[in-house]
Amino acid sequence: MERNLKNVLVISFGFLLLFTAYGGLQNLQSSLHSEEGLGVASLSVLYAALILSSMFLPPILIKKLGCKWTIAGSMCCYIAFSLGNFHASWYTLIPTSVILGIGGAPLWSAKCTYLTIAGNSYAEKAGKNGKDIINQYFGVFFLIFQSSGIWGNLISSLVFGQASTKDVACCGAHDCMTNTTNTTGSAEPSNSLIYILLGIYTGNGVLAVLLIVAFLDQIKSNQAETEKEILETPSFWSTFLATFQHLKDKRQCLLIPLTIYSGLEQGFLSGDYTKAYVTCALGIHYVGYVMICFSAVNSFCSLLFGKISQFTGRKLLFALAAVTNTACIIALLLWKPHAKQLAVFFIFPALWGLSDAIWQTQTNGLYGILFEKHKEAAFANYRLWESLGFVISFGYSTKLQIYVKLYILLSTLVLCMVMYGAVEYLEAKSSPGTPPATKKEEEQILKPV
Repeated sequence: MERNLKNVLVISFGFLLLFTAYGGLQNLQSSLHSEEGLGVASLSVLYAALILSSMFLPPILIKKLGCKWTIAGSMCCYIAFSLGNFHASWYTLIPTSVILGIGGAPLWSAKCTYLTIAGNSYAEKAGKNGKDIINQYFGVFFLIFQSSGIWGNLISSLVFGQASTKDVACCGAHDCMTNTTNTTGSAEPSNSLIYILLGIYTGNGVLAVLLIVAFLDQIKSNQAETEKEILETPSFWSTFLATFQHLKDKRQCLLIPLTIYSGLEQGFLSGDYTKAYVTCALGIHYVGYVMICFSAVNSFCSLLFGKISQFTGRKLLFALAAVTNTACIIALLLWKPHAKQLAVFFIFPALWGLSDAIWQTQTNGLYGILFEKHKEAAFANYRLWESLGFVISFGYSTKLQIYVKLYILLSTLVLCMVMYGAVEYLEAKSSPGTPPATKKEEEQILKPV
């Protein structure tokens, strides 16, 4: 148990270091590299590469390298992205974004595989329930990992310090054309401060790799399972086809708008709200503090809603998220941001964090419950459509004004809730009474990890 827990802690703190850097850097892309939309374009390319990577690369790398070295190698892809930001241009940032996207899918798959095998291995030796041990391991991981959003944003705000602001007439929903440069009201940080921040972030990534290489034990399942896995490792085409064959299930098709919306709303907050509202009216040094507010509320609400969902049911929580997001979108359309309204800049990300916690926990749980027999294909679809939401959000970021993006968000939200209602109707129609075992299983899937 002590050895397994040590490995769980090593992975958790490795991811904490890595995503302290990447999370903070992602939130700054639209503000740091606004010229010709380079920052958001790099994020769009990144998520497009992640979509392609997730279709075939994880099983191949995990089979060839094992979980430990897949994690270590994938982390190096994130370091490349940090290095690309030192001299940001189309020739450095776009290629390193592709590299990060390629490494992202194997990183998360290897992490999940490692924790699952470790949990099952210990449960078998200790005579305990494998699902309970796996949930405990994931609980430890996310408890540590979720704080990365706080530390990464705190570092950026402390490094950039105070910056002066100029005209705020172009801030908010009716911002000046977003594909022009130097239209925001904030003064840009000096190159020396940017290099200091990037140096800290790159150092974090290097420490993460060293931590994994030096202290994480290589793990293997037992010989029979290993041979079976080698024989049954799906090819690229079988994985690709299984993902799209799953679309024959009408419930999966109905959930596509909800899953895309998850990517759209996250992309709007990190790419558009941070630039057109926070950086524009307050200065880039406030981006970190505002995103800390989002991360803190998001983490707390993820834990809270994971616990209370067994009492409230998912329908009520989805309704709460939809109402909260709708209110925020309408308020953002009407609000004219000003530096004197400091508290309001934090209220929006707090409410957004509450809604996002529901979208993440309940949508993942919904996929696990509806598609229990085809989890791999279902979650491949989840990652595919959510990533597509990110690609779309970052892709049109420099082409449309903020109010147009907010109307797109609102329209997609209405559509996804109608489609989600249809899924619930189909489920109620196919199974009028939920047997006790299924209810217990639902609580287990929605249990916070």
